[in-house]
Amino acid sequence: MPQKSLTDTAPESAAAGTTPSAASSKRWWILAVVALAQLMVVLDATIVNIALPSAQADLHFSDGNRQWIVTAYALAFASLLLLGGRIADLFGRKPAFLVGIVGFAAASALGGAANGFEMLVVARALQGVFGALLAPAALSLLNTTFTDARERARAFSVYGAIAGAGGAVGLLLGGILTDALDWRWTLYVNVVIAVAAFAGGWLLLSNRRDATTAKLDVPGTILVAGGLFSVVYGFSNAETHDWGSPLTWGFLIAGGVLLAAFAWWQTRAAHPLLPLRILLDRNRGASFLAVLISGAGMFGVFLFLTYYLQLHLGFSPTKTGVAFLPMVGALMVTAQLGTTVLLPRLGPKTVIPLGFAIATAGMAWLTGIGVGSNYASAVLPQLVVIGVGLGLVMPPAMQLATGGVAAEDAGVASATVNAMQQVGGSVGTALLNTLAASAATDYLSGRNPSSKLVQAQATIESYTTAFWWSAGFFAAGALITLVLHRRGVPRQDAEAAPVVHM
Repeated sequence: MPQKSLTDTAPESAAAGTTPSAASSKRWWILAVVALAQLMVVLDATIVNIALPSAQADLHFSDGNRQWIVTAYALAFASLLLLGGRIADLFGRKPAFLVGIVGFAAASALGGAANGFEMLVVARALQGVFGALLAPAALSLLNTTFTDARERARAFSVYGAIAGAGGAVGLLLGGILTDALDWRWTLYVNVVIAVAAFAGGWLLLSNRRDATTAKLDVPGTILVAGGLFSVVYGFSNAETHDWGSPLTWGFLIAGGVLLAAFAWWQTRAAHPLLPLRILLDRNRGASFLAVLISGAGMFGVFLFLTYYLQLHLGFSPTKTGVAFLPMVGALMVTAQLGTTVLLPRLGPKTVIPLGFAIATAGMAWLTGIGVGSNYASAVLPQLVVIGVGLGLVMPPAMQLATGGVAAEDAGVASATVNAMQQVGGSVGTALLNTLAASAATDYLSGRNPSSKLVQAQATIESYTTAFWWSAGFFAAGALITLVLHRRGVPRQDAEAAPVVHM
């Protein structure tokens, strides 16, 4: 049988006699569509955060309930990602992509029109459900569309940059929309993005099911969904309760048991939801861990630095978002450099640990902030360094984590990448919040808590503690990836595009 490249556009090109340059042009348009969809999903991890105070004042819900606007999205998204990825493999990436976009847009419109707390929480949970279908479909489309080594590196540099910088862009866009219009537009904006992404997907994508002989692993789906839900819910409860609460450790233990049972079941299932061959490759496993760790550490930048800029430097929401743009720019430049130049020449054992080491230095430098510091000297250069480091970690790690998998596993491999980033972010948020709160309490012990200067310094102590722990996460990432990644250049970067028998 003839061999055919793993690209969703290949059947149409062959049938219609499309020239190679036209096919290449179509692939780049597909990248634009996928990037739009990815941006929509990533934005929602942070865009609503800045709008929360306005939404709370408008809908009259308590501080205790506020966290559920964020947590409802994270719980649904993380719990259902592997199922969403497998659905894309089984039923086709184009329908999964289009249904995910329509559902995500509808849920966003529902949230924008919310007349109460309950309606907003339901809308955010529905966003997570459809995001869990959309995100792995988008990444697997990228993985199967770009098979030429150089083109694939460029495509993943764009995708990885969006995944890494989307949180900062969300802060900027959330601030602009909240200041200029209304908090509801932080949700309505998804409808605008979705219209463009849906039109492009409808016109450009072709449907192909690679896992035609497989069946859905129902027991595996239940186990992993329950396990991921319990882990994310447990860490979320650590923010509002404490580590000694049964709602924290009880769910964490249950999550660990369910995920262990899931791993055992995957060795027995005839059609496993997550074939262990995807995880057991050294480069791929190390890359999954790199995405997990970078997701956890990045919240040390976005979350606590946002507080510092607004509460101590007096930045508006819009100005806060603008303040993150230098990091975004640095990340996007080094994303191109890392995936297209350094990774094909030096390999992941050099590039990814180097990125983590640079990000570690940037985070450690950021701990120098103080009550009287200014943005230009105490924040800006540090953000640029962190952006440079993360640009060398996230895009190459995402490329390696999904590279070289069989076509029928592309969706679930892509879902695993998204799950690692989401779980890493949830774990990082809970850990850093808890550690920061403890640092502030310890600082106030033995001092006058009514003094404004003491209170301000206690808050700075909480921020710098979070930054030090984020630096520790990145340092651990450098060590882990240095040990686990293989020496040399990955085959998919050094050789021609992978092919499959059709």
